[in-house]
Amino acid sequence: MSRKISLLIAIHNHQPVGNFGWVFNEAYKTSYQPFLEVLEKHPKVKMALHYTGPLLDWFIENKPDFIRRIKKLVKSGQVEMLTGGYYEPILPIIPDRDKIGQIKMLSSYLKDGIGYDPKGLWVAERVWESYLPKPLKEAGVEYVFVDDYHFKFAGLNPEQIFGYYVTEEEGNKLFIFPGSEKLRYTIPFKEVHETIDYLRSIASEFPKSVTYADDGEKFGLWPGTYKWVYEEGWLERFFTALEENSDWIDLTTPGEFLKKAPPTDRVYLSSASYKEMMEWSGGFFRNFLVKYSESNNMHKKMMYVSDAIAALAAEGKQVAKLEQARKELYKGQCNCGYWHGVFGGLYLSHLRNGVYTHLIEAEKITDEIRHKGDWHEIQTIDFDKDGKDEVLISSKNLNLYIDPQDGGSIFEIDYKPKSLNVTNTLTRRKESYHIKALKKLAEAKKHGGDNTQGPESIHDLMVLKEENLDKYLSYDWYKRASLLDHFFGPGANLDNFTKCKYEEVGDFVNQPYLCKIHKGKKESSVELARNGSLYLKDGRFPVDVKKVISHDGVSSSFKTEYEIENKAKTPMPLWFGFELNLAVKDAQFNREGQIHGVEKIEIDDNWSGLKIIFKVNKEALVWHFPVETVSGSESGLERTYQGIALLFHWKFTLDPDQKWNVSLDSLFKGQ
Repeated sequence: MSRKISLLIAIHNHQPVGNFGWVFNEAYKTSYQPFLEVLEKHPKVKMALHYTGPLLDWFIENKPDFIRRIKKLVKSGQVEMLTGGYYEPILPIIPDRDKIGQIKMLSSYLKDGIGYDPKGLWVAERVWESYLPKPLKEAGVEYVFVDDYHFKFAGLNPEQIFGYYVTEEEGNKLFIFPGSEKLRYTIPFKEVHETIDYLRSIASEFPKSVTYADDGEKFGLWPGTYKWVYEEGWLERFFTALEENSDWIDLTTPGEFLKKAPPTDRVYLSSASYKEMMEWSGGFFRNFLVKYSESNNMHKKMMYVSDAIAALAAEGKQVAKLEQARKELYKGQCNCGYWHGVFGGLYLSHLRNGVYTHLIEAEKITDEIRHKGDWHEIQTIDFDKDGKDEVLISSKNLNLYIDPQDGGSIFEIDYKPKSLNVTNTLTRRKESYHIKALKKLAEAKKHGGDNTQGPESIHDLMVLKEENLDKYLSYDWYKRASLLDHFFGPGANLDNFTKCKYEEVGDFVNQPYLCKIHKGKKESSVELARNGSLYLKDGRFPVDVKKVISHDGVSSSFKTEYEIENKAKTPMPLWFGFELNLAVKDAQFNREGQIHGVEKIEIDDNWSGLKIIFKVNKEALVWHFPVETVSGSESGLERTYQGIALLFHWKFTLDPDQKWNVSLDSLFKGQ
């Protein structure tokens, strides 16, 4: 039997929409540029390369020569290019019209700008669902890459997972290459001979092909890899070894291999991703939309905007403007802000902000097409698709999204002139790696040693980027929205409120409110009311809370009017407050503190160019503190800033059937 095997290499390179410019530059210097330099020295080494739209856009603007170098490699036949969603969306969670549109957008660029008509596609985060062959075929795709884990998950034995397979949906055929998990962990983390030895061991038994398909950032950008891959010459040694063994290692591209070898077999794959993603998501990517309400809200905002664009397109409205809106929508579909794992950026506010900014930009274009001059509208729809209606108040300047079932809270405030979701913050949750972090912190404190370690594989890292991270491990029992209504017990204070370990005696914070909406000629409003209770040591006492949120449709402000009524038969001493959670930065409030006798607060966020003014008609005590989370990333565990929490609160006594009122005016403007 021949001892020959084809090695198929596919390298995926990506940076998220909304990532910092310096990150793009660092990735270019440590990974993309040096990798191409080594590849250019080894013309016998062939592979498929995938660069996502955000990277291509950055190369075009900042490193145009890099594009010319890729074009030269393609022309020589050493490299074939892979398509995908231009802005790297998770394909199954966006509408088919957007899948096809994004893929065709990248394919068109590669054909016109690089000179290659791609037929292979990189599946973002290898998130696969069984219906994908149909829309992918419609987009012109012939083959894709997933992991061998997908095949194992579908019941295939390891010895079967070589070559490539064919699948179909409604007769639409698609070829699938399984990426080797073994190679993912040897390249580039193990000595070169380990990979060569593995290839030799399978060549003698399986004379087909084996595929290595993985991220380009592991060649230099991942922690510790630049020194190993380039300074110590791992990549040079690897490519040299492939060339030296080319008598039995056939170095070809996936597209070329398709033309000379038949598929191994037919296959139908279950919904899956790579092994680590399956662990992070709980077995199914869409579980992120259940685990993290913030991810679900972003996703449903994306769907809401996509539907608005599609509806206008069906009416044949202003095609050029809709193309601009569609491009902004596509940017807002970039996957990184929607999930959390070692690489997921849900915990990174700038990535969530990038998603929202582009979605709001797209929405503003649809607004311009649908409305003239000043306007406002109010509607009840099941926005988050939980089977219960939310209330959406919209105008030229503001969006106010209200959830009557979750404390009558506002979960999204969009200041449209700046394309900012002002409430784009995050609830503090317990993550599985927090337990490991606490153990490591305890060990470091016990032994007094360094709390970091050198990397092996990025998936095994437990680097603590800051001492005393345990003091930031606080967890919320409610979603961090705005206009959350609190009634406190006597033991509450600023310190235990920041840790969410205070005594809440009312049943209002995350409970359902009755809802009535009103649209007048000059303003839209929603009335939210709850006949609730206080649970005190002497028993249960009924208290009613009513709040009316109104917006005039012209200004960049809204008003909230509260009414608290004692329905008990005895006088009630009350400690009431409402909480606001805002994705802003201001040195005055980005620390724990309190301010007495407040009637007006001004927040100046110089980073986003936003100013917020809150006015109350009764002097209040205000507590404020930064909302910070501890999250894992490719470089270790770190504290991440999410925003600020403000609590306006008052102490007062109400006689039976007596009412107490307070109002809040909220104004947003650009600096």
